[in-house]
Amino acid sequence: MKHRFISIVGIVCLVIGTFGAGFLVGHSQQSPAAAQGISRDEAFAPVMQAWDYLHEYYVDPLSDDELVDGMLTGLMDAVGDPHTDYMNLSRYATAQEDLAGSYEGIGASVRPDPDTGILTIVRPFPDSPAERAGLLPGDQIITVDGQNVVGLEQEEIILLVKGPAGTDVVLGIQREGEPELLNITVTRGRIELPSLEYEVLENDILYVLLYDFSQDADEELAALLIEQDVENMNGLILDLRGNTGGYLDTTLSIISMFIEEGPIFIQRGRDGEEEIINAYGNPIAPTVPMVILVDGFSASASELTTGALQDYGRATIIGTQTYGKGSVQTWRELVNGGGIRITIARWFTPADRSVEPDGLTPDIELEYIAPDPDQPYVRAEDNQIQFAIEYLLEEAQRVPSGPVAAAKTSMAIRLS
Repeated sequence: MKHRFISIVGIVCLVIGTFGAGFLVGHSQQSPAAAQGISRDEAFAPVMQAWDYLHEYYVDPLSDDELVDGMLTGLMDAVGDPHTDYMNLSRYATAQEDLAGSYEGIGASVRPDPDTGILTIVRPFPDSPAERAGLLPGDQIITVDGQNVVGLEQEEIILLVKGPAGTDVVLGIQREGEPELLNITVTRGRIELPSLEYEVLENDILYVLLYDFSQDADEELAALLIEQDVENMNGLILDLRGNTGGYLDTTLSIISMFIEEGPIFIQRGRDGEEEIINAYGNPIAPTVPMVILVDGFSASASELTTGALQDYGRATIIGTQTYGKGSVQTWRELVNGGGIRITIARWFTPADRSVEPDGLTPDIELEYIAPDPDQPYVRAEDNQIQFAIEYLLEEAQRVPSGPVAAAKTSMAIRLS
């Protein structure tokens, strides 16, 4: 079974995309309270006392389920880590739907705006209800079916947006350059989340848009690189813009497609435990000139891939600062049907860099110029892709290929 990184957006397809999955690990049966020298009974005595007082004295009827949800939420919030939290029954069920890769909703990835917290469209999926309705990257969701959702938790908004295929949802959208709120009706549908799409661009350059590091994304990418004989092409553009993460095993497999040997991942857990993973060997594309496109939505697994290939000098990174998510979570289901996620480690690039809290800085910083909102997105007019093409064509004239270049990329870390 593949294990999963934490990822920071939801999938408004709608389920909560990869909003919080961490790769799965074994866990100790000893309770945290016992580990710190206090018994579980002692730790929870005041909690049970407060529970009894509430039921004895509170003026209105109480919901035990809501009290339990509140206590668990407070327990996890007390840790002070946004990626260690509690998911109630509905949130946890929604998150599990996403892991299946198929669901009913509108077909877009979302994340909270880092400044305002307003839920923002990262990218509508191709031929999805969201795309057909005209939703655009950067659109901010203000209302859902007339209800103001500003200030609600991401998962609460997602639950309002998701629904059975064939039903409508009206989103109140705040769009840059529009003075008034746009009410956009989206007819929900059955969503099959793609792993990637590709195109052979002008001048024999392969463009690959990787949506996420899903279970089968590495196999699909490997088959594509072999089919296209990418090593004999003029360049490869790997687009990780809007890619918020995925499975750890997939990520390490993809990194290993481009690096001959050496460390590609460092993980540090509690008590200083450290694990270093090396490239798997026999890379598919160790020498083709390569560009990775990133933006503020590129997170977690995207950042590990970007950081590793940047450390080795294997790819040139173009775009804007990445998100900054460098921790690993485990998920545990609880007896009430809810679940918790707990940060169990932090990861670092091969050169021992952390991406938290500021993300990775591209080698070439280049802002994306958005098209006119009234015009459809055209890849050939994407300024970052066009810059990458020009850069690769120039690199093809300068950079050696073959065994010499491959040896250079595999030795970069050890010689620095």
